[in-house]
Amino acid sequence: MKKSDFYFELPQELIAQTPLENRDGSRLLCVDKLTGALEHRRFFELSSLLRKGDCLVLNNSRVLPARLLGKTQSGDAVEVLLLRERGGKGRWECLTKPGKKTKAGAELNFGNGKMTATVKSVASSGNRHIEFHFEGIFLEVLEQLGKMPLPPYIHEQLGDSERYQTVYSTEVGSAAAPTAGLHFTKELLDKLSAKGVKICYVTLHVGLGTFRPVKTEDVENHDMHSEFFIITEETAEIINTAKKNGGRVIAVGTTSCRVLESCLDGRGLVSAFSGETGIFIYPGYKFRCIDGLITNFHLPESTLIMLVSAFAGRENVLNAYKEAISNRYRFFSFGDAMFLA
Repeated sequence: MKKSDFYFELPQELIAQTPLENRDGSRLLCVDKLTGALEHRRFFELSSLLRKGDCLVLNNSRVLPARLLGKTQSGDAVEVLLLRERGGKGRWECLTKPGKKTKAGAELNFGNGKMTATVKSVASSGNRHIEFHFEGIFLEVLEQLGKMPLPPYIHEQLGDSERYQTVYSTEVGSAAAPTAGLHFTKELLDKLSAKGVKICYVTLHVGLGTFRPVKTEDVENHDMHSEFFIITEETAEIINTAKKNGGRVIAVGTTSCRVLESCLDGRGLVSAFSGETGIFIYPGYKFRCIDGLITNFHLPESTLIMLVSAFAGRENVLNAYKEAISNRYRFFSFGDAMFLA
């Protein structure tokens, strides 16, 4: 399996730069994963596509305002992007630029001294381990000083930072949004619940590794990033009961999919778990949990389009992408969605 097998040409103007006014007003391309048949719908019609007894699994992770603009002791501008907390007490693994200004021992300050930081060490990957110094609660300070870390392909300013959060986000920790969930409104979730669709939540904190390109031509040789996730006893029970009763398990986003496919025991049941998953799903993978997938349109040659291709077939997915481009669908984080089942 080659990386180039997942390439497609995308006109740059189809990369959505801003969210739609109405979250659930986006287009929804429905794909039959067995036949490849396509149907054009709107996201607010999702309730007509799900059945009583189906189980919808959403990722409730919330994006950190993880982009910090600061200065060195000599007054040079620096940018720090929080990646992962390391050991508590204000210690984080970060990306920084320019790197020459953030060597080990460098002292930084943010918000005219509201928060300071020390670069403790530089990892072999080039990431920095930084210790932050502040008064009060770190997340509250971050809310004041930090900015939303939008993906590199989005160049417009985001007027309302909540539009890069799902309406059900509660667990702070992601460096990027689980974007399939951005289409949901509270009203749509209520409508699905009223129909008898079971709704439950997992947590997977999305890392920037999700944007990391596949550098090896042989897909099997790609070093997949790992991400922290939690699935509770309550969620596991809801999913297992739905499957036992013949309901479909629908993962909202590749993040929820990765959690579910990482948590099955020897009996084929979902188990409560907390830890890291580095699962890499590409064609040839045998899905054991999910029956359907709601997801956005992804970058060419990315691990995300590989996962979707594993679920619905590479030819079906690339044909669906061709159809989406022909019909001027909006792509990537603020773009339209697919429902594959």
